[in-house]
Amino acid sequence: MSRPLPAPLREVVEQLAALPGLGPKSALRVGLTLLRWQEDRTRRLGESIASLRDRLHLCRRCGALSEAPECPLCQDPSRTDAELCVVADWDGILAMEEMGGYRGRYLVLGGLLAPLDGVEASSLDWERLENILRQGRVQEIILALGSTLDAEATATLVARRVRERFPQVRITRLAQGIPLGADIKYVDSETLKQSLKYRQEL
Repeated sequence: MSRPLPAPLREVVEQLAALPGLGPKSALRVGLTLLRWQEDRTRRLGESIASLRDRLHLCRRCGALSEAPECPLCQDPSRTDAELCVVADWDGILAMEEMGGYRGRYLVLGGLLAPLDGVEASSLDWERLENILRQGRVQEIILALGSTLDAEATATLVARRVRERFPQVRITRLAQGIPLGADIKYVDSETLKQSLKYRQEL
């Protein structure tokens, strides 16, 4: 019979195990590693985690995480307003920026349609998207949502809504060099770069 964990360690392990990619055994290893750290190092980590919500905000223009009201990408005057890359979540911007070569603006849609997970059309950030399009500077929307079934359904809905309200805006998607079922944040930079270069009309 295995010996039960002390309550304080068990509580930490249970919370760590809820994180993506960490199961109970990995969470226990992380918890034990934290116990081996110097006390000040462990406290710094705890304080950093506790202050995340206080120090980070959503950029008022694109919806990305930012320390300031507007993120550095939205403040960059060298980027063009004519192209708007729509990603599902903030880490989609990280993938696109790591690829290099894209010099337009971004919009974080706030997820993908997933009715079984409770993500309905009303959960997505239509208001932010339409506010940007009403300014009249966007000539092309690039949908960089991936190629999963949820991404396809979301892309179809975005395209339909944009065409109804802003028919002058061109709508494209990343080329299908991205494997079926892939999320863009897991696609290598060169494949992503080619997908952007040879993007397709939607």
